[in-house]
This record gives sequence, C-alpha cells and structure tokens, in this order.
Amino acid sequence: MYHNMDPRHTHISDYDYPLPDERIAKFPLPRRDNSKLLVYQQGKVSHDVFYNLPHYLPQGSLMVFNNTKVIQARMHFRKGGQGALIEIFLLEPAIPADYELMFQTQHRCSWYCIVGNLKKWKEGPLTRTFTIDGHPIQLSAVRGPQHGTSLRIDFQWEGSHTFADIIDAIGELPIPPYLNREAQESDKTTYQTVYSKIKGSVAAPTAGLHFTPEVLASLDAHGIDRQELTLHVGAGTFKPVKSEEIAGHEMHTEYVAVSRQTIEMLLTHHCQAIAVGTTSVRTLESLYWMGVKVMARPDITEDELHVGQWEPYESEAATPPAECCAAPATALQALLSWMERNRLDTLHTSTQIIIAPGYDYKIVKMLVTNFHQPRSTLLLLVSAFVKGDWRSIYRYALDHDFRFLSYGDSSLLIP
Repeated sequence: MYHNMDPRHTHISDYDYPLPDERIAKFPLPRRDNSKLLVYQQGKVSHDVFYNLPHYLPQGSLMVFNNTKVIQARMHFRKGGQGALIEIFLLEPAIPADYELMFQTQHRCSWYCIVGNLKKWKEGPLTRTFTIDGHPIQLSAVRGPQHGTSLRIDFQWEGSHTFADIIDAIGELPIPPYLNREAQESDKTTYQTVYSKIKGSVAAPTAGLHFTPEVLASLDAHGIDRQELTLHVGAGTFKPVKSEEIAGHEMHTEYVAVSRQTIEMLLTHHCQAIAVGTTSVRTLESLYWMGVKVMARPDITEDELHVGQWEPYESEAATPPAECCAAPATALQALLSWMERNRLDTLHTSTQIIIAPGYDYKIVKMLVTNFHQPRSTLLLLVSAFVKGDWRSIYRYALDHDFRFLSYGDSSLLIP
C-alpha cells in the first residue's frame, strides 16, 4: 500500500502539529547524554535516558555517524566601515570548490552566499579590519554574479593566514533561526558533536549532539561497530516547505564524502545500519542509488553519481531494469568495485535525495534522531521510516515533556 504511493502528491499539511515555543529547547542540557530518549519499537513507545541507548541496540550491529563540523559561516561587514550592517552567510565553496582546499586557501577565494541587507550594498567592496595573533588583516568582499538563489562573493586578504583562520577569527556560528537568540560562546562547543572533524556544515547534525565519549565507549563495550561518513549540512535544512504538495519543494544539494572502508563495513554488516541522524540516513540511502547508477553505467563519473531529488522514485516506478530492484549488497558491491577501478579511497559527490512517505528504505534499519519542525522534509523522512506512524511518537513526546528541535531530546526508532 505504502510503497506504491507517488510521494510527489504528499500534502505537507498532513505533517503539521502544534509546537508551542516553550517546547523548543533554547539551550542544551548541561550534560549531553542526560537528555531523554524516546524508544519506538514496532509501534510501542516508551522512554529512557540517552546514556542507556547502547542497551537497545543489537550486539554486532553497525552504527554510522556524520563527522561534519559546523563552520562559523556568518560574517558581518559595515558599508564604508561606518554604514549599513551587511551579513554574508557562507553556503558552499565556489573557488576552489573543494571544501578541504577551501579552508587551506590563502589570499583569495570565492563562496556562494546569502547576503542580508543586500539592497544597501549596490557596488564596491566591503572591507573589515581585524587582527589574528597580533597581525592586522584587511579582508575585502566583492559582489560576484547570481548563482541560483545565492550570490558568489569574492574574498581577498593579505598575509599567510588561511581562510579557516579568517572565519575562526571573525565568523559567527550559525545557530538555527528558531532559537530566536544570538549565538553565544558556549554554542561553539555545544553546537558541535564530540566527534566532529571535517569542516563544512552551516548547521549541526543534531542527532549526534547527545553522544559523549562515555556513550561512545559504552557502544564499543556492547560490541557495536562504528563508522563515519561526511555530509555537509546546508542552510536548506531549515527551509520550510511552502508548496501544498511536496512536488513543488526543491531540496538543497549537499556534499558527501564516504570512504571505501565504510562501504566495506556496510557490506560486512549485510548492508544494514543504525543511522545517527537524518543526514546519515540521506547519505546511506544515496549510496544505494549511486550503486544502481554504476550498474547502469560503469563508466559514470564521480560528479554524475549525484542523486537527484526524485531519482529513486523514478527508478522504482519505471518498468524496472533489473538493477532498479538490485539487492543493497549488489548495489554497494558495484559502487565499491567502481571506486577500486577508479583508484578512489574516498567517494566525493553530492545528493539531493528527498525521503518522503512511499520511499522504500534500503540500508537504514534503525534511526537515532531528534524531534523535527512541523511541515518539514525531516518529518517526512521520519514518517517514511515508521510507515506513517509519526503522530503517535510526537504525541507521546509532547505529552511526556520532551524538548524539541536542535538542542532538544532524542529518539531511537525501530520500525
């Protein structure tokens, strides 16, 4: 019943619920792993404390984490030094386009950005002077061409400091808009996961915020294998669905990096994973569709592995060529062989996948996630995972005083 629905006709109004402002956690708890844990198992709901999570997971299972690190993506300039305040919000690297290279760049680089108060910045560079380790630096920003809904901004500075040094010095952490407050010094720690490593996100993969070194050690002690991948979370994660049917909503493209070792581990674990967060889900499920693409076109390029928003549904709806019903192991093995042929240790590509009711999960068998905004694509993903039973979960959370959104409580979903 569920499987053959065309998800494009999903009405976002069916994914609304009342979320009073006082239920949105404005700050995290003092101890990350003391948050509540809602446990949903085959339709039954109960709750516990997050540090007991390992007790619910089968020994020998594989848990996958997103190790992206949030960057200080908001930069403020004054027009002419004294005039209007202009905010430049870094979205994704333009020149160089590679995240790793970008943060090592010296002297100049370009980003695709959203600019606040743009009407006050007609032409000419914006400049800002500051010091790093006692060295004065002048950073200039020049308006480049339009790029979709963003602008390319060209930055330039003198000296030997990298762009990573510059945003660490003057950037601000982009905490979610619904917190309705300024970023504080404490957010620099609390809005990163303890295992964050690879710079590039403009929002935290918040399901991971509950993990502590103690919980990770407890997972190891329980015989749970751990792997990491990278998906850099874009600002589009907060973009509300404005259209009545989700066919009218454009998903943001996000950059992913997955190592050969992670794909090998997935194969060892019969392509079954416990995903930490919706970003890990979107990456893991995209890997399956990348494998399907490789099977159809063995000479495909890394960029062409990009998974389009509706591609999974089109593949499944088409009179299926054999590979569209490929077993997950067949698809991942094809992807691994393709990486070996192309001498790639890490796959660098992107995904735009939308996971909505009607989606048939291939790899993710359990999900650790927070509680999401009404009418959001993240709620659609959860609904698809629990076969439409999201309301009982959210009703329980609201009735039992759970805290919601990024700094809120957690859930373990086992359909």
